[in-house]
Amino acid sequence: MRTVLVTGGTGTTGSRVARGVTEAGGDARVASRSAGAPGQVRFDWADPATHGPALRGVEAAYLVAPVGVVDPGPLVGPFLDEAVAAGVRRLVLLSSSAVQEGDQPGLGDLHRLVRGSGLEWAVLRPSWFMQNFTGQHAASVAAGEVVSATGSGRVALIDADDIAAVAVHALLGEAPHDTDLVLTGPQALSYPDIAETLSRALGHAVAHRAVTPVELSRHLASMGVPREWADVLAALDDDISRGAQDFTTSTVADVTGRPPRSFANFLAAHTQGVRS
Repeated sequence: MRTVLVTGGTGTTGSRVARGVTEAGGDARVASRSAGAPGQVRFDWADPATHGPALRGVEAAYLVAPVGVVDPGPLVGPFLDEAVAAGVRRLVLLSSSAVQEGDQPGLGDLHRLVRGSGLEWAVLRPSWFMQNFTGQHAASVAAGEVVSATGSGRVALIDADDIAAVAVHALLGEAPHDTDLVLTGPQALSYPDIAETLSRALGHAVAHRAVTPVELSRHLASMGVPREWADVLAALDDDISRGAQDFTTSTVADVTGRPPRSFANFLAAHTQGVRS
């Protein structure tokens, strides 16, 4: 039974990866800063003293970079060195379809570090999460709007369950992937399309409010997002407006043997769960 350390183990993808590893017969060690539940281990990217105990006996690790940190390399690099020394065999990094290896500072630097670790590896590069609209943007959606600087640009939203399914294959499969895997849902949608789909699923009008990147950054900052990170997120929306995310891939089906879930089907399942 392979022991897998799941950083971000209580988060959107990490919780699903931990569950999937367990269901596949692996031993999921959930890393958390609080670590109060059975099967959890205390872990904090900013506290190196927590890294060694978390890595003890681990064969593979799912890596979620520290949230909201624009330059995570100085935190993650020493951890990877410790993972190699601890005998970890395989690393699977969660990144983004918007990030290329070598983008600095940022997740792109982590691509390089993982690939250069000498271990078996995979970098998952998913598109924007469907869960954003039932999680962090839920209040805005409930109020009847989604705000973006994407214009008419399109993005193929992906279900976090599909990301986790690919991650479990990458962590537990016999052969390593040793590559990056770009993950998308089945259809690229504009934010007006997304708002229309939300309206149909939720039974109330949801409009897309188009803003400029500068306005979006200010809006996010007003909601408590650190300004530097708000600027990064606004720039990603601007990239979408220029067509940078207007594509789909077959990776989910290629790796898992089943197609990725559509946004409409995701929302139907979500609203059924809310109403039941």
